[in-house]
Amino acid sequence: MEKRRLYMDYSATTPVKKEILDEMMPYLTDYFGNASSFHTFGREAKAALDKARGQVANLINAKPNEIYFTAGGTESDNWAIEGVAFSNKHKGNHIITSKIEHHGILHVCEYLEKYHGFEVTYLDVDAEGRVKLDELEKAIKDTTILITIMFANNEIGTIQPIKEIGEIAKKHNIIFHTDAVQAAGNINIDVKELNIDLMSMSSHKIYGPKGIGALYIKTGTKLHSFVHGGAQERRRRAGTENIPAIVGYGKAAEMAKENMDNHIERLTALRKRLIDGILENIPYTRVNGSMEHRLPGNVNFSFEFIEGEGILLMLDMLGIAASSGSACTSGSLDPSHVLMAIGLPHEIAHGSLRLSIGDFTTEEDIDYIIEQLPKVIERLRSMSPLYDKFIKENKDK
Repeated sequence: MEKRRLYMDYSATTPVKKEILDEMMPYLTDYFGNASSFHTFGREAKAALDKARGQVANLINAKPNEIYFTAGGTESDNWAIEGVAFSNKHKGNHIITSKIEHHGILHVCEYLEKYHGFEVTYLDVDAEGRVKLDELEKAIKDTTILITIMFANNEIGTIQPIKEIGEIAKKHNIIFHTDAVQAAGNINIDVKELNIDLMSMSSHKIYGPKGIGALYIKTGTKLHSFVHGGAQERRRRAGTENIPAIVGYGKAAEMAKENMDNHIERLTALRKRLIDGILENIPYTRVNGSMEHRLPGNVNFSFEFIEGEGILLMLDMLGIAASSGSACTSGSLDPSHVLMAIGLPHEIAHGSLRLSIGDFTTEEDIDYIIEQLPKVIERLRSMSPLYDKFIKENKDK
C-alpha cells in the first residue's frame, strides 16, 4: 500500500495550479519573444507582460505602473530597503523594523548597519507577535527615513496593525514598506487605504511559479534602481523579463482575487477544526500567535518537553509534510527568533510545529492530522527525560 502523502506546508510554498500552468505554457513555446523587441514576437510578449502587471495591480488596488516584477519576495525586500536607504541618505540614516521580521528584512538591515553606517531600531512585539504602536511612534527620530514592518508573520501567522502603522508613517513623512509575501493573495489588501508606500509580494505563495515576485512602489516614492544594465521595468530593474513566470503570477493574482472570500472562509474553518482537535487531544500545548489577527491558513503549536525536529521526522514518516518555522532557516538548530521574541523560553520554542493549510487541504486531511499527531507527541514525550521529570514532580498534584 502506497504511503499517504499529505502536504501541510503551504506557507513554505504552494503547488502551481493547473489553470496557471496552462496559462504559462504557450509563453515557453509559441510566444517566446523578448518583450523589448519591436517585432511581432516581442509585441506578443510585451502584451502578456502588461496584462500580468494589471492583474497583480488589481489584487492590491494599485496602478499597473506601480508594479515592478522581481525574482521574488526576498529580492523585493532587498530592493525596498536598500533603495530607500541609498536614495534618502541625505535626509537621515535611521530605519525602524521589528524583531520578528523575515530574514529577508533583518539581514538587509544588518548589512546596512555594518557596511553603510545606518542605525536600525528593532521593535519588540507583544505576546501575540504584534508591534506596539506607541513604541513605534516613540522610536521615530528626526533621522528616520523608513519603517519596515511585515504584513503577516510567516511563522505564527500574526497580522500587524498595518493601517495604523501606515498612518503613523504618513503623519511623520516617513516611507512605509511592508513585506506582504504571506499576505498578498491570502487576505484582502488595499494599498491606498492602508497608506503603504512599498510592498513586497511573491508568486509561489499563491499557487504561481517560483522565482517571480513583485515590488509595489507608490507613485512618487523615491527609490534607487536595483539592477542596472537595461531599460526593463522602467529602467529600475534591468534584465530580460521572465515572461512565462510573469504570466503565471498574473493568473495566480487574478484567481486569488476572484476566490478571496471563499478562500478565507474555507481555510479559517479548517484552521479552527485543526486547532480545536489538537488542543483537545494533546495536553501541555499552546497556540502561538494571535487568534483574532491571523492568516486564515496558519497554525503554529508549541508542545512542551520535546523538540520540533523529532516531530517533523516522525510526521514525515507518516507522509505528513510540515515545518518547525520558516523554510528559509529550517537548516538552523537555533530556536525560532520569532518565538523567542514573543516571550517563549528556549525549551518551549524548540518544540514548535507550523502546519499551514491551503486550497487543496480537505477536512479528511485535518482529521488525519488530529488522529496521528497526538500519537507522535505521546511517543516523543515517552522518550523525553524532561517529560519524565515533570510527571514525577507532579504525580501527587
